[in-house]
Amino acid sequence: MVRNTAREIAIHLSYELSFTDKTVDELLDQRLTADTFATLAEEDALYAEAPNAKQAEYIRRLVKGVEEHAAELDGYIAKYAKGWSFARIPLVASAIMRVAMYEILYMPDIPNGAAINEAVEIAKKYETPETVKFINGILGSFVRQEIGE
Repeated sequence: MVRNTAREIAIHLSYELSFTDKTVDELLDQRLTADTFATLAEEDALYAEAPNAKQAEYIRRLVKGVEEHAAELDGYIAKYAKGWSFARIPLVASAIMRVAMYEILYMPDIPNGAAINEAVEIAKKYETPETVKFINGILGSFVRQEIGE
């Protein structure tokens, strides 16, 4: 499993947190098993390979970090979502942006450009071209204004 696959799985799990009553640890413990991956692989090739320990740790770090910093990340999304109310932003798009912003803010080993590019590529699989441009614009503005790049 490559990092962009692990990142996309983290986005799926962050999205799922939006509408589950499970804690982040319960969700991660339930989802990051070989049995769950085997079941999900029938529907989505993304789950064809269960994560190894290092990949599972990366996914856990991302999902837990996004959950822990959700208010901060959503504040940044709302700040840069010019002309969009936060409620109008699709949940998948929000999950994609939260994961990318978390990587940019709290995972210095991941280049900011890589976090943005991966977010945009993942968004292309799930969102309309308009929403992909919106995500790219928000993440670009966020990095320029908040990080100073």
